[in-house]
Amino acid sequence: MKAIVVTDQAAGTAGMKLVERPEPQAAINDVVVQIHASGFVPTELTWPSTWTDRLEHDRTPSIPGHELAGVITALGYGTTGLSVGQRVFGLADWHRDGTLAEFVAMEARNLAPLPGDVDFTVGASLPISGLTAWQGLFQHGRLQTGQSILVHGAAGAVGSMVTQLARLGGAYVIGTGRAADRQTALDFGANEFVDLSNDALEDVGGVDLVFDVFGGDIGKRSARLVRAGGMLVSVVGPSEARPADGPAVDFVVESDRAQLGEIVQRVRDGRLRTNIGKIATLDDAVAAFNPTKRISGKTIIRVRP
Repeated sequence: MKAIVVTDQAAGTAGMKLVERPEPQAAINDVVVQIHASGFVPTELTWPSTWTDRLEHDRTPSIPGHELAGVITALGYGTTGLSVGQRVFGLADWHRDGTLAEFVAMEARNLAPLPGDVDFTVGASLPISGLTAWQGLFQHGRLQTGQSILVHGAAGAVGSMVTQLARLGGAYVIGTGRAADRQTALDFGANEFVDLSNDALEDVGGVDLVFDVFGGDIGKRSARLVRAGGMLVSVVGPSEARPADGPAVDFVVESDRAQLGEIVQRVRDGRLRTNIGKIATLDDAVAAFNPTKRISGKTIIRVRP
């Protein structure tokens, strides 16, 4: 099968190569999925799990990418709840070969059914962005109707999903980003927008929840904006600053079949929109991940026509 592999961490996305690899086999509780569309997060190439297994043994050349939508072609021993020929989408294990390939073997529990009226490209764009937003808002952030939330990177793949789900949850959303992102963030539902290059972040005043995708100085300044009893939620590691009277929580997104079902249902009925910036083929994936100009939104690889 065709697959993208990486062998050199220092090379970043420029070190990606399209090669031929053996098709994977289904282990116990696994399924094999013929991938129709795949997602990729460039920061994967900085994660230890891309380069080593759980025992910290080198596992290169490894196949990156963890989001997928496709069709099940084989079931491993003991696998239940899914069937050959079923359309699925989900989030592959961090420590195993991923989804920038024609096939992937993965645990069945990490997949959810993909309704027939949802395109594979859309399905592949949802797992990381959708689950990160859902878990950050509702599991970790405990968002309540009527609260205010500061969403960093509100025009990005994760931030736009956070913005939409927060609005659906009855929150007042203040988005941030570059000046060029203002209209996109507002189109995805932000009530206000802060241009981090030209506006004073501190003018936001107090908020109940901060959803941080930047960290660093922005994260520190944001912590000071959290009202008493509020919270800062981070997806970029432990926060360097905590709210004066409230917790700071960092988390790594986890696969959850029920949550994937909730997210895709909201896409089907029009309450959620995906934020896809570019669609490329597997043959053109390396070039797509090394663009000559900035691309807004998520890049999706369409593995099968």
